[in-house]
Amino acid sequence: MKSNIILLSLCLAFSGFCLAGPDDFKKEIQVGSDRQFGSIKDKVMTFVDNVKVQQGSLLIEADKLEVLATAGKGKEVFIASGKPASYSQMLDGEKPIKAKANEIRYDVAEGTLVLTGNAELSQNGSMVQGAIIKYNLEKQELEAESDGKKTERVTTVFSPEGKE
Repeated sequence: MKSNIILLSLCLAFSGFCLAGPDDFKKEIQVGSDRQFGSIKDKVMTFVDNVKVQQGSLLIEADKLEVLATAGKGKEVFIASGKPASYSQMLDGEKPIKAKANEIRYDVAEGTLVLTGNAELSQNGSMVQGAIIKYNLEKQELEAESDGKKTERVTTVFSPEGKE
């Protein structure tokens, strides 16, 4: 029981995790999983099995989530992994942005997502696929890369207006 209270306190200390939805910045973060453990000394928290992170419209689902808080409050790095891990959020009242990859790395201070391994990002019916996708949440800018093999390339699909 005491260790659960310590882990909950550690979780709340990591609450600098916020993204682009205007109301999301003001809401608390809720992380749920089947198991969790961490090191207060090392400022690392791990959530395992059936992981869900929610903050406002933000939702991350993964098999495993590691939260690294070594750089301090508001500078945490969240690393979600799964087959695949997924992210979704409403951006400023627009249609949702959705992403999935083997690993989703969110850097709070930089406001970026890095999707690695079978990465896919979609919004408004358009989609980008690649080995690595870097996405700046504030600027809504992306960069996609292939795995360097000539057999696998970055793919982008543009949907016509009105089609999703």
